[in-house]
Amino acid sequence: MKIVFATNNQHKLEEIRSILGDKYEVVSLKEIGCHEDIPETGKTLEENALQKAQYVYDHYHVSCFADDTGLEVDALNGAPGVYSARYASLEHLDTSDTLEHDSEANMARLLRELGNNNNRKARFRTVIALIEKKDVCPCGCTSIKKVSQFEGIVEGDIIREKRGGEGFGYDPIFQPQGYDKTFAELGADIKNKISHRARATQKLADYLKTL
Repeated sequence: MKIVFATNNQHKLEEIRSILGDKYEVVSLKEIGCHEDIPETGKTLEENALQKAQYVYDHYHVSCFADDTGLEVDALNGAPGVYSARYASLEHLDTSDTLEHDSEANMARLLRELGNNNNRKARFRTVIALIEKKDVCPCGCTSIKKVSQFEGIVEGDIIREKRGGEGFGYDPIFQPQGYDKTFAELGADIKNKISHRARATQKLADYLKTL
């Protein structure tokens, strides 16, 4: 089964392909010729995931899915949340700034804002929006689609210093519940079994198996 994943993030592609396995041919935006910057203007993970999937569906007329992931820290009232990927750039944002994805700067800001706060509870949450192209309206005016969403959550803690050299994003400072290592120390094999994205993707895979 061939399906488009609305991303060009190689780390995400490798994770998703590993989780879904050989039964699914997951292709990236680049592989379908999509080089545009897809808007992400939603105020929630659900809105952003659906917005990205809808863009691909509208412009390329293929079944596709998109994800959005946020790190939600209790002591920061759920921040950075939907702004996780560009958290540092929002700190001094003005009208001329661009929203850059800088993992090191993001982690530095998060650790700085938490400071010595002993409440380190946090969770990663991933939402996947799937749009299936089902058929074409009998009059030919529009295609018929089905929209589904899947959520994955992993609870954990923000540690005080970075540890580990694998993974990406906030992985070096996030220690999942039940483990004494960060995502960046656990390695891809373990992370792909327990992560937020793994859990959301497994729900997606379970659904795809019913088609």
